[in-house]
Amino acid sequence: MLDLKTVLVVTFAIACLQAVAWTFVWLAWRHLYELRFLAAGLAAIALGLFLMIVRGMEPAGWSIVLVNLVIKIGLVLLAEGLARFLGQPRYTWAGVSLLVFQLATWTIAVRVDPGNVAIRIHLSTVFTVIMMSIMCLALLRDRTQPQLLRWITIGILLEYMIASLMQSVIEQGRAVSGSAFVLADHNAWYLMQGALFQIAFFACVLFMVSTRLSTDLREKNEALSREIDERRRLETKLSASLEAERALREEQADFMRVVSHEFRTPLAIIRNATEMIGLVGDKSPDATRERIAGIRDALNRLFSLINRFMSDDRDSRFQPEHITLASVLLDLRLHLRMTEQEHRLKLTVDDERTLLVADPEMLTTIIINLIDNALKYSPSDEPVEVDVRRRDRDLIIQVRDRGIGIPEDEQHKIGRRFFRASNAAARGGTGLGLYTSRKLLAYHGGTLQLVANVDQGMTATAALPLPAVDATQPRPDKITA
Repeated sequence: MLDLKTVLVVTFAIACLQAVAWTFVWLAWRHLYELRFLAAGLAAIALGLFLMIVRGMEPAGWSIVLVNLVIKIGLVLLAEGLARFLGQPRYTWAGVSLLVFQLATWTIAVRVDPGNVAIRIHLSTVFTVIMMSIMCLALLRDRTQPQLLRWITIGILLEYMIASLMQSVIEQGRAVSGSAFVLADHNAWYLMQGALFQIAFFACVLFMVSTRLSTDLREKNEALSREIDERRRLETKLSASLEAERALREEQADFMRVVSHEFRTPLAIIRNATEMIGLVGDKSPDATRERIAGIRDALNRLFSLINRFMSDDRDSRFQPEHITLASVLLDLRLHLRMTEQEHRLKLTVDDERTLLVADPEMLTTIIINLIDNALKYSPSDEPVEVDVRRRDRDLIIQVRDRGIGIPEDEQHKIGRRFFRASNAAARGGTGLGLYTSRKLLAYHGGTLQLVANVDQGMTATAALPLPAVDATQPRPDKITA
């Protein structure tokens, strides 16, 4: 037969260890505050067992009631902690009511018939069955824990309830003497299975805590992933904003460089005109008037560049309008005449009446840049051929020179900002002429290509889209100038 005292000590030790274990788990994960109830419940059970161990062979009635009440408080706390942990409705009122009922009935039983142990065991069995049924109900309602784990825990609770009922039946069948002993050695099996119940219940709840922590960790990881994705999205958005800001600043700086480059052309006209006026003086009034007109046109162009390209309003930079090719060529011829380069140009035009939708200043700048670039890098005795004609829905402007060309290994860099070929170091320049033409053509939806000639020099080809209305215009014989 099992020794009752030994079983009590073992059960007491198990309850103490589990109370300490749940306390440390709660201290490690403070958000699982429900574990405090489990620790408190096991501590109450351990205290009741300790009082049972140290009491005498014939305890007083109040001692019997106190020990029973302390252990029952521990069971109520276990049920409260489990319901809170699972997030299920708590029947605290039921537990408190049963405690009051247990205290009253045990007190009466001890006073009226202290030798009748069976009645007190029956009352304890009723208390145990009701409280553990409440715990089973919480497990049945729960959906946060694995189903198998919940059913195993319910099975363990049912086992303890069945054991309590069996003890009640056994005690009822015994002839109870008038002794005041509440427990005897024949009750040791019940306490032993109670110790085993504590171990099994502890393992089940420990697995539940592990599941809860795993779920919390997974949810936190998912939340962290969402936060990382959101931060990446915001970072991408910020990067795009910064890139757009950088592009705007670069574009602004780009236009400043382009305009600075374009100042050189009208300033050169003004310089040449003033020099000619100084040489001619009053000897040729017509030449003087022409030079002054050239100065006035150059100054007007300067003011136009300043007003348009240095304005904060980006929309004011590109101002397309319906113009004819003749008006653009008029400005071109005036520029060549003012720079005394007209004799070096061989101009072939398909139809000067061709209708264009373009920014006059920009289109003039494109053509002048291409021609000036060709004249600069060509020998002074070699002409520059300019061919302007329609091709399908485009106006094609070809500028062919017989200059120094560009080394083959550097041709892929043509048109880059500030790029100048290695063989052009002896001639002045900023490397912005072709780059500016390409940028201004882009406003018109046009393109610029530069290819090396078979014999010598380069050919620059600018393609400018024509308006649909131009397709119906007649095409007279070409004009050669």
